[in-house]
Formats: sequence, structure tokens, C-alpha cells
Amino acid sequence: MRQKLRVAAYAVCVRDGQLLLARSPAADGTPEWVLPGGGMEHGEDPLDTVVRELDEETGYRVEVTGLLGIDSFRHTFRRGVLRRPVDHHGVRIVYEGRVVGGELRNEVDGSTDLAAWHDLTAVPGLARVRLVDVALKLWQERPLDGRASVPPPAVPGA
Repeated sequence: MRQKLRVAAYAVCVRDGQLLLARSPAADGTPEWVLPGGGMEHGEDPLDTVVRELDEETGYRVEVTGLLGIDSFRHTFRRGVLRRPVDHHGVRIVYEGRVVGGELRNEVDGSTDLAAWHDLTAVPGLARVRLVDVALKLWQERPLDGRASVPPPAVPGA
């Protein structure tokens, strides 16, 4: 079985009771809200990754104000009919960020198609990936070990 490791960095940006999110298509094509951020490029520092990704996906320049924690998950999946299974291990570094400049805009020709602020009270009603819940729990509880106790996804792809 092929193994794949993906390391990514994301930011929780809360302003005036609202959370900054980006929208991305799920595996089946339906839109779901995600935390802004994404995969590290080879040789890139995670902090630089989150700053770059937020600019790409939202148009904002952010200042990282803290490290909230790390989420690690693993699942096996197949892509396509004749493909071998892949043992995917995702490591997601979650920072807290503060918008310091830029203008809110949507990403063009990227992994997301919309960026928006959402009331924190409305987030539970959004179609969203598990990482949004993990990140909010890290932001609210700030556990010393940097791990949030959120149940694993029922369906791979969170």
C-alpha cells in the first residue's frame, strides 16, 4: 500500500465574533467550509505556509499570534477504479492569526472559491470539514498538549 504524508498549516482568525472561512468542494463536489490554510511546500516553514495560504485564499495579510495545536489523522482511500489504496496521514498545524492588512477576496483558480466571515454561533449549522471543529476547540480551550478531543470523522476526507 502506498503511503502519503501531508503536512499543512491553518489559521483561526476571529474578529468581532466572526470566524474567517473559505469554501472548497468536497470529494463529491458539494461545497463545504474549510479553515483557510493548506499544504506546506518542500523546505517551507509552517508559519510561512499559513501566511502564504491565507493571502492566497482570502486576500488578507495575517500576523500569527499563537500556536494552538496540531491535529493528526490517518485514513485509507482509493482514487479511481483501478488505483491501489493509499494510506494517507495528515498532520495539520493550527495557528491563531490576526488580520493586519489586505482586502477580503475570493481565490482565483485555486482550491477554494469563496472566502467569508461567519458568526461563531452560525458555524455549527454550516457544511464544514472536521478541522473547523478541531480548530475552534483548540482556540476555545487552548489545551496544554495542543490536542483537541474531537471524534474522528465518520467518513474519510475530513
